[in-house]
Amino acid sequence: MKVFQVDAFTDQVFSGNPAAVIPLKEWPDTEILQKIAAENNLSETAYFKKQESGSFKIRWFTPLTEVDLCGHATLASAHVLFNHLGFSEGQIRFDSNSGELTVRKEENVYWMDFPANPPKPIPVPKLIPEAIGTIPIYCGVNTDLLVLVQDQETIRNLKPDLLILKKMEVRGVIVTAVCIDGEADFVSRFFGPAVGVDEDPVTGSAHTVLAPFWAKKIGKKRLKAKQISKRGGSLMCEVNGNRVLIGGEAVTYMKGEIAF
Repeated sequence: MKVFQVDAFTDQVFSGNPAAVIPLKEWPDTEILQKIAAENNLSETAYFKKQESGSFKIRWFTPLTEVDLCGHATLASAHVLFNHLGFSEGQIRFDSNSGELTVRKEENVYWMDFPANPPKPIPVPKLIPEAIGTIPIYCGVNTDLLVLVQDQETIRNLKPDLLILKKMEVRGVIVTAVCIDGEADFVSRFFGPAVGVDEDPVTGSAHTVLAPFWAKKIGKKRLKAKQISKRGGSLMCEVNGNRVLIGGEAVTYMKGEIAF
């Protein structure tokens, strides 16, 4: 199997979110896919295979489990198709457990079309203030728990209790605040210890929750976002009804071959 490692949501290596991308000719057993993802030890490994319809079946695995949606590994897969596998059409169609996803390329930016997942307001869970060290302004839930806090510096200095977050009955916990430096509309960090990812550097799928929330809150459909993890990354979002366009760049870090 060929394997590519791509840094997504960035224009330079050693930043953004690294994903392994593995094009397939046949699907191995799920157990093998999971073992490879664990061996890669990246937040996500994406596998795809071309179908008779011309679309690509795509699946994503963390080191611990298969997930239904992953943004940065989808962007990385599109980057591999466009830049390394000779894909020349205007738009890639991926079939996934979350339905059809499309990716188009405009100059150096890949635009993913994902379903919107606006959060539903809930009371602040009892364990959250202890877990993140501050009292949230707002909490909402969809696939992930969205936690709005006072300011950007609170997020930057966050040292969450991952053992507590792991107990939350959600895929991950997104902590967000308005951006104060003018480089974006909002900032965030994402913690997913329940799925084997203590902190994800840049999380495309989390912006299917974040973008509808912030679009409603500040009255803008087009948004700039920054994920202020240690590696960091930048995204562009556009809310269009029940869909969210998520845009970002990508760069190839490594090409190799799996031998077993």
